[in-house]
Amino acid sequence: MQRMALAWKRAGVRVGLVPTMGALHVGHLSLVRLARRRADVVVMSIYVNPAQFGPKEDFAKYPRPYARDRKLAEGAGVDVLFVPRSLYAEDASTMVEESELSQGRCGASRPGHFRGVATVVAKLLLLVLPEVAVFGQKDAQQCDVIARMVRDLHLPVKVLRAPVVRDGRGLALSSRNRYLGAEEYEQALALPRVLAAVHRMKPAAAVREARRQLERAPGVRVDYVEAVNGRLCAAVFVGRTRLIDNVALKVNGEIR
Repeated sequence: MQRMALAWKRAGVRVGLVPTMGALHVGHLSLVRLARRRADVVVMSIYVNPAQFGPKEDFAKYPRPYARDRKLAEGAGVDVLFVPRSLYAEDASTMVEESELSQGRCGASRPGHFRGVATVVAKLLLLVLPEVAVFGQKDAQQCDVIARMVRDLHLPVKVLRAPVVRDGRGLALSSRNRYLGAEEYEQALALPRVLAAVHRMKPAAAVREARRQLERAPGVRVDYVEAVNGRLCAAVFVGRTRLIDNVALKVNGEIR
């Protein structure tokens, strides 16, 4: 992969990277379209990164439908599908850690998660050498951490954020949505419904009201509700499935 990337650099080919953990859905394919507009060659990586899963999280059962993913990637116009077996040497001892924006939100409930995210994304950027790398805004904190890492380490890549993609009933698309049963899916709809209902309130009031409504929603257990960087962010559990979402806060019609 790196030899190919260096050859593209020498030839003046602009490369766009779409990092994923597979189990592709329409949201991932929207990242490919954005990368295509900014690059000559689009590389999609599929790698279920063990370093970003906690010991009690779903690494072992995380979906890995590679044959389906390959067809979807090809249909979306991906030029190179990069699927490494492992990105860590057996005695690997170097990690990348962002220590400010990774705190709170998912960082509070998933210790070490963003250390794993920053490390694997740094590896992918050094292997693919893209001019642009595209990430979904649904993972708002992840976008914040990666943008800060790229800035702080002077990595020569532009980080692009693609808008949240939702299904027909408003649920943010996620590979983990497939874990939801029919009843759990109906319960999960409370998350986007509540965020949409309160996003025009002032930040503190939006946080209080969103938490109040989510705590009353059947089948929903709140992990966090926080206002960060002008966005109302929340994570909830529905059954054993953890879902995240975020919306822009708007006060008097203006995005804050």
